[in-house]
Order: sequence, then C-alpha cells, then structure tokens
Amino acid sequence: MVQVASQPETLVARMASLADPTRLRLLKLLSANELGVVDLCEVLQMPQSTVSRHLKLLTDQGWTTSRRQGTTNLYEMPADDLDESARRLWELARDQTGDWATLKQDALRLKQRLREHRRDPEAFFADAAEQWDSLRDQLYGRSFTGAALAALLPGDWVVADLGCGTGHTAAQLAPLVAQVIAVDSSSAMLKAARKRLQGVDNVELRRGTLEELPIDNDTCDAALALIVLSYIDRPGDAMREMARVLKPGGRAVIVDLLIHDREDFRRQMDQRHMGFDPRNMVDQLESVGLTDAVCRTIPPESEAKGPALLLARAIKPTQ
Repeated sequence: MVQVASQPETLVARMASLADPTRLRLLKLLSANELGVVDLCEVLQMPQSTVSRHLKLLTDQGWTTSRRQGTTNLYEMPADDLDESARRLWELARDQTGDWATLKQDALRLKQRLREHRRDPEAFFADAAEQWDSLRDQLYGRSFTGAALAALLPGDWVVADLGCGTGHTAAQLAPLVAQVIAVDSSSAMLKAARKRLQGVDNVELRRGTLEELPIDNDTCDAALALIVLSYIDRPGDAMREMARVLKPGGRAVIVDLLIHDREDFRRQMDQRHMGFDPRNMVDQLESVGLTDAVCRTIPPESEAKGPALLLARAIKPTQ
C-alpha cells in the first residue's frame, strides 16, 4: 500500500498534482488500465517527454506505480491502495470531472488503441497459420506437447512398462508417477535400462515375458506395451496378462504396427507379426475382459521409415 505522511505540505503537494489537466487525464486513464508511455502518448496526443514528466511527478507523489515489462514501463493508479486522504482527493477530482468532454475523447481513443492491440496477434497468426506447426517446432521443439500431456497422469499411479527395452519410456514416466514396474525378457535390454535409470529410485526392473508377467494381480493403474506385441508369438496372452495386473478401472495402452505387407521389414526387425488390424485389436482387448476398447491409426511422421502405427486403449471394469 502506498503510504504518505498526512502533513500540510503533503496535502498541498497532492492538491497541486491534481490541479494540472494533463495529470488528471493520466490518472483517469490509469485508474482503470495498466498502460505504457507510448499508449498514453497516443491517447493524450502529446509528446513522450511531456507524458514522462507528468508520470514522474505522479509517481513521486504516490499516485501511480510502475513495473517493467521487457523494455517498457507499465503504469497504473492502484486506487484501492491509496491512503485515505489521497483516495478522498481522487474521488472528489473524479466526480467533479465526470462530464469533462476531454475525458470522453480520451476514452474513445483508448478504446481504439486497445482494439489495435488485440488485432496485432490476430494479424500475426493469420499470416503464420499455414506455417505455424513448422515454425513452432523450429522455435520451441516438439517435446513440450508430450510433456504437457504426460503431466496429466495422476502422480500416485503405478504404471507397468511392458517390454521396457532400454528404459526410455520408464525414464520419462518416472518423474510423473509414484512407481514404474518395467518388464523385459532380454537381459541385455535390462542391463542397458539399469544403466540409464541409475539414481532413479521409483523404477523397478523385472525380467519376464509378456505372456507371464512377474507382477501380482490388480497391481497397476496403467499398463503400456509400446512396439512390443509384434515381437511375441501370442499377443492375445500378453493382453490377458495386461488385464490381470491392472487394478479395477486401470487402463491398458498399446502402440504397435498397423498391418502391412513389408515382409523384408519384418525379417530385418525379427518380428513375429506383420502388424495388427485395428478392428481385431479391439476384439482381442474385449475378449480378455477389458471394456471401452478403441483403436486408431497414428499418422506417420515424415521422417519415419517404418510402417505406420496404431494406438489402442481399454479399461478394466470396476465390477
């Protein structure tokens, strides 16, 4: 709160500061808006030197406050924070100038100025719309969207990362949830994951197959299988195991290859299956007791060389 001692000289100084028409106009504008010097110059139609001089006096007298935003000082009059005597003086000045035509002209020019401010970003995005995605990627990268979506995960969840490989996904999940249970059948993959996850104390690495998970019943809030089912002989058994380890209400999420005809790719990657049909994926999830199953294709990224992917999710019933 702005506090100034109640002395006769203070009262006289305050009355003198309100006796100038330009300062009255400034206070009227700043009582309802936070504005920069350029805006005030445009509205009052005065040079910057004049406006700045009056603003300095008003700030010295405690009528206005300012803050820095980039290279601009923004000013306002915090009427509610004035002491009692200053507030009474301002209320008197405001009431006595209510019909002043100059203030009405100022209000119209300010309205137009604020409207122009609103149009500036609209004009920018109108010009940038077609290139916005690539521009945003160039300026800010791509990871922030995934980080924001991942932050929607409840912090008390236990998540199973099935076919965890080198621990890439587990490392991303660990800061967001209470525990990650990471399972893989390959000792080499688990060794790499252990190295990556050094110092991460809420990830537990377990060796086991997806068809016989080393996880107790009703343990996990979510179970992920990312590019894993293509590598195992019995994907249906893996889905049944996912359903078993989920708590009631838990979610199963699968990302894998969309059905394709690239036999050379399958052999190169030593996969057991040529991808999956979305409709069959939904049927299999429902056949193991999961509900609300949906499956959609994921648009391939331009730099991706492999087959397109699908994403499926389902929920374990609460009863």
